Amino acid sequence: MPLAVYILGLSVFALGTSEFMLSGLLPPIADDMNVSIPQAGLLISAFAIGMVVGAPLLAVATLRLPRRTTLIALISVFGLGQVAGALAPSYEVLFASRVVSALACAGFWAVGAAVAIAMVPVNQRARAMAVMIGGLSIANVLGVPMGAFLGEHLGWRSAFWAVGVASAVALVGVVTRIPHIPLPERKPELRRELAIYRDRQVWLAVVITALAAGGVFCAFSYLAPVLTDVAGLDSGWVPWILGLFGVGALIGTTIGGRVADAHLFGVLLSGITASTVFLAALALFASSQVAVVALAFLLGLSAFYTAPALNARMFNVAGAAPTLAGATTTAAFNLGNTTGPWLGGTVIDADFGFAATAWAGAAMLVVALAAVAVSLRLQRGGDGPSRSRLIAKSGAGTGAGPREGRSVRTGSAGPDRTEPARPGRPAGAEAADCATGGTATP
Repeated sequence: MPLAVYILGLSVFALGTSEFMLSGLLPPIADDMNVSIPQAGLLISAFAIGMVVGAPLLAVATLRLPRRTTLIALISVFGLGQVAGALAPSYEVLFASRVVSALACAGFWAVGAAVAIAMVPVNQRARAMAVMIGGLSIANVLGVPMGAFLGEHLGWRSAFWAVGVASAVALVGVVTRIPHIPLPERKPELRRELAIYRDRQVWLAVVITALAAGGVFCAFSYLAPVLTDVAGLDSGWVPWILGLFGVGALIGTTIGGRVADAHLFGVLLSGITASTVFLAALALFASSQVAVVALAFLLGLSAFYTAPALNARMFNVAGAAPTLAGATTTAAFNLGNTTGPWLGGTVIDADFGFAATAWAGAAMLVVALAAVAVSLRLQRGGDGPSRSRLIAKSGAGTGAGPREGRSVRTGSAGPDRTEPARPGRPAGAEAADCATGGTATP
């Protein structure tokens, strides 16, 4: 992997810590802001809503802007959003700061994913995305537990200050290490890029991603009260168990990233099935401290084992428009991260209890499995030429049609077909050029 891909992973560490650390901070935030825990949980949904809206909007707004400059601007705005959150005098201001931070986070994810994909051969897409998602996993291993630890001992605002510092470090890395990505020879045309949304496999990928993410985070968002109120653990254990979830996430990302390129649907089916089983077990054995701790680890492993395949699938079916593919994936994940906590909060407000959020999450994952089965059946049945392939042939992704020696994606109807690369270039590098209009250079 190029060093720049790891820099993007470092940046995602800051983004992911901010996004998920509220799972361990809901009780102190609720107390300080004089709101209920479900109301505090809406701060998680607020961030996710900002991601859902911001990803496609910022992808479109920055489509013709230099990638590196865009990344610098977005990580800067994100850092300022953390400062605003740390200084928020009221729940409403904190809510607004989460939305602003989420917009910047969404744009960074979308553009960063396209840059990462552009810098690697086509047969290493899942591994490149695994590096970025690895930053999210490490955020769950270190960032989220550290945020909970700071919230327990120094107040929840200190966690926001810490993320602000991490954002500044990420900014330095982006400025110094992200290469210049040349703009396409012909500027992208929004109308043609948007044509990927006429492909039903793209929409199936959106549904699968949203349900897979929402099912897990329906329960994870309320894991802290499950641990303390249901399992009876002391609040001091919460950071460590959140860290255990993160360890599972890191292991899952590593395994999934290495397997998904060759067995994408196998990873989707096995990973989502495992998460469904673990959530059902969590609902049944939430009062057992040993079971809850073990399931926190296993749920992190299964959820993030699936994540590289979810990302790679979207780029496979919408690869002709890589920035919009990244934006769509980001929006889909956070659509799940919006509906999941909302559904969990609804279940709690209905007096079903904190453990019932796991049943609700498992139900979402069952629907996700059905969508995966439909997508696989369509692909095996030869779902005709993918819209993404037609767009690629018309040159929508780069503003120019494929030239001799360039890779042509076959889309959802079958595997990738790569024509011979030009001498001196690795196989798949041509596809990276198609994604950005040129080769990444320092």
